[in-house]
Amino acid sequence: MSEARDTVDRETVRITGNVTPDSARVLTGEAVEFVARLHREFNSTREQLLAHRADRRGRLENGESLGFLAETERVRAADWRVAGAPRDLEDRRVEITGPTDRKMMINALNSGARVFMADLEDSLSPTWENVVGGQANLTDAVRRRLSLDAPDGKRYRLNDAIATLVVRPRGWHLEEAHLEVDGRPASASLFDFGLYVFHNARALIDQGSGPYFYLPKMESHREARLWNDVFVFAQDMLGISRGTIRATVLIETIPAAFEMDEILYELREHAAGLNAGRWDYLFSIIKMFRTRPGSVLPDRAQLTMAVPFMRAYSQLLVKTCHRRGAHAIGGMAAFIPSRRDADVNTRALARVREDKERESLDGFDGTWVAHPDLVPVAREVFDRALGARSHQKDNLRDDVQVEAAQLVNLDVAGGAVTLAGVEMNVDVALQYIEAWLRGQGAVAIHNLMEDAATAEISRSQLWQWIQNETPIVDDGTMSAPGYRAIRDRVLESLRADGRADARWNDAAALLDRLVLGEFEEFLTVPGYRLLSI
Repeated sequence: MSEARDTVDRETVRITGNVTPDSARVLTGEAVEFVARLHREFNSTREQLLAHRADRRGRLENGESLGFLAETERVRAADWRVAGAPRDLEDRRVEITGPTDRKMMINALNSGARVFMADLEDSLSPTWENVVGGQANLTDAVRRRLSLDAPDGKRYRLNDAIATLVVRPRGWHLEEAHLEVDGRPASASLFDFGLYVFHNARALIDQGSGPYFYLPKMESHREARLWNDVFVFAQDMLGISRGTIRATVLIETIPAAFEMDEILYELREHAAGLNAGRWDYLFSIIKMFRTRPGSVLPDRAQLTMAVPFMRAYSQLLVKTCHRRGAHAIGGMAAFIPSRRDADVNTRALARVREDKERESLDGFDGTWVAHPDLVPVAREVFDRALGARSHQKDNLRDDVQVEAAQLVNLDVAGGAVTLAGVEMNVDVALQYIEAWLRGQGAVAIHNLMEDAATAEISRSQLWQWIQNETPIVDDGTMSAPGYRAIRDRVLESLRADGRADARWNDAAALLDRLVLGEFEEFLTVPGYRLLSI
């Protein structure tokens, strides 16, 4: 297939994906062997931790409560701090995110944001060509040779000053089917991390930077400990100093919200901060409490950061980070400015500004945006809050006292499920899944840049509403037949776009499975099998 097969034992490490334009330089024998060593060393622990997730979910379904861990109380009570931030992660007031598509990477790196999170996870559809091509684009970005001459004649080049690069690998629950190690699919997390750090760690260090990561979907400090062990092992293998790798953890599951201190503690030599990954956090809440009486959430549009359980989560994150000397990074502003409708922009930008002002006043050190046009809006807000400072870690939020009950009290004043909310969930889920199946992971829908998290919320709410026969305002109760009728209406409208390569039948079949069948932990797992065909 490529030179990777010349130096790797074909009997134990096998690349099953087709040759791509970037295979030869990404899947070198040494790089693949590095990934295989990581997989052999850590995959059994990964599988044990995934089994622990399932066990805890079973206990929750049987009535056990989530809470702060008694066995780690000493960690929460002790006085310790994470390692100081490296120079190019000291000021993180605006971070932009996006997939490792070449054009989008260039625009993001040039956007004026302090940090660019290049995403191999929720905003990347993990086709083999996307995954391998993404690694090639990252390597080119590190070496400042990332460029694009588009078919329309536009030329894209990197500016002299660009954002600090941070990479998000896929979560512990995912596998990379196109690389087999000892007859088993490789861990997607270790595949993404291993290739990037192998090819780029030394070049980044030589530039005065380092290999920096965002870590998604963790549910416990034990999963953070595994990442820390991976970092130590990789640094030793590559002959680089311990602590060179830095990681910011997305707190985007409800179990992790109870273990923020412990997660930072496990990673303290490598920790760079925590991020309020609010869309996946909402998905996690729906998933964890989907069968608990009284836990049905209202329309997604009503689940703002102002509702009490989300306020408690975000303020606890800031307090925890600042007590430990870590950065607290706020949530995503996903709005895409309209080129045609000034009124839409005015209303949406006002909401973005309000959201960022709340974050800055709460003590966050920076925030996320999804589009370059939002960088100036967010930067203005955080410039006003920070002034000449790089962060506001001195804001310890001693006024914040969050109890376990506040994190799991899901009451939303005036919350309701409406027909418009049901239709929006069906529409967004179908549009996203269809695009994802065609290899597109960041999808513009209704002036928002959506990734897998929004589709996860949408389909899990539909499942929960059907299971609980939830009342719909002025329209009876939610049911499977009612869902099918709405799905058919929405599909008919979406098919009118006339795309020759559209996969509406596959998208509808997958959404039906997710909404009407047994609950799936992640839509990307059954969806990946369709990508792999």
